[in-house]
Amino acid sequence: MGQILLVRHGQASFGADDYDALSPTGFEQAGLLGKSLAARSLGADLIVHGTMRRHRETAETCAGAAGWHGVPVEVDPGWDEFDFLSVLAVHPAPHGNEEPTKAEFQRWFEVATAAWIAGEDRDYAETFAGFGARVNAALERTVEVAQQGTVAVFTSGGPIGWAVATVLAEGEGAAVGRADLWTRLNRMSVNAALTRLVTGSRGVNLLTYNDQSHLDGVPGAVTYR
Repeated sequence: MGQILLVRHGQASFGADDYDALSPTGFEQAGLLGKSLAARSLGADLIVHGTMRRHRETAETCAGAAGWHGVPVEVDPGWDEFDFLSVLAVHPAPHGNEEPTKAEFQRWFEVATAAWIAGEDRDYAETFAGFGARVNAALERTVEVAQQGTVAVFTSGGPIGWAVATVLAEGEGAAVGRADLWTRLNRMSVNAALTRLVTGSRGVNLLTYNDQSHLDGVPGAVTYR
């Protein structure tokens, strides 16, 4: 039996010139996760992360705190987040040209992604269907190498949500079910949270989703963006 540890990146630098860099809180979250993994004797045989800076910084910080020295690292763009800036760009901002508050941004984000999921004919950098196919392919690659070991994947909330939705939504109407489930999972995704999948003779199954217990009791450690 194999295991896949899906880790959402730590908090990025919302509103900064380089959003993709981890914030100080993001580095703290990644370190706390790493210490928790070490305390639970959870190791990794392979580390995989997307191409984004926040993925790499989370992977490096977490692995260092976990003591995963010398574990091989692979970069897989299939685990990259969808281009939400492209999705937002084709939908007028309801707050006008002023800098949005976090609440305004969240409302804008949800309306824009709903249209993206519905398949509206707009100039998206990547369609929702294309995003799902990309993540499914990345998940299949990861499952293949995790058959007898543990692979730690450092990625974003979107790919994690889609991987979990794919595992859970089966049978007739699965495509619609996955999209709805993905939307609901995304709303509750916590930075540096841990999701665990197991793979074996019964296929891929969900063990835990969005575990944030390593952040408990740390003021300001639980964030969503």
